[in-house]
Amino acid sequence: MLTPNQKRKFTELKWKLVGTFGKLLVDFIFSTSVIEIRGQKPLEGLLKSRKYIMAIWHSRILLVSYVFKGTNASILVSRSDDGEIIARILQAQGQKTVRGSTKKGGLRAVARLIKNLRDHRDPGAIIPDGPQGPRFQVQPGVIMLAKKTGHPIMPVSYSAKKIKVFSSWDRFILPYPFTRCRLVYGKLISVPADADPIGLENCRIALESELNRITKSADRHFGHQID
Repeated sequence: MLTPNQKRKFTELKWKLVGTFGKLLVDFIFSTSVIEIRGQKPLEGLLKSRKYIMAIWHSRILLVSYVFKGTNASILVSRSDDGEIIARILQAQGQKTVRGSTKKGGLRAVARLIKNLRDHRDPGAIIPDGPQGPRFQVQPGVIMLAKKTGHPIMPVSYSAKKIKVFSSWDRFILPYPFTRCRLVYGKLISVPADADPIGLENCRIALESELNRITKSADRHFGHQID
């Protein structure tokens, strides 16, 4: 019979292994793939400044996490079991994770994220349709984060030629190894510090539209239509 302390150690070891093997799988998939990146050149100065907030759909996180590994970004990840898997992989990739969501534990998590972006000059990242959707609909947390920090939101998405599309709520895509991938940066969304509720909603709609545009563009490039 395990003691509570032994159970905690066993659970922590399990999650560390999940993170390690998850990272190795992601590395294998994309190190064997041909990755084409679109829209990065105009953003090179911003990327070097580290003053940005990435917005990534829940189903399109894998390649983005690979491209940005080691950047020490602060990423908001839900406290769900799925979130734990994502968090452990991101940590193994050299990122910081802030646990919570815009609905559950959100205020404290967003406050910590703001502190990391301001005090430590971390890039930020949010999955705006996580942790449970609705799919491809932006929740307002990322807009408030941009307003409080003054950092622009950088939409990023991707697709690949050969993929497995899961039947989950987000229609998560898993590229096969040795395939072709296209990662696309969208137009920046800036949120004024004095934005009123109507202005914030307009920014939310603009981000949602831009994320959907670049996602559909990447899918169409490979002949996919993912409903």
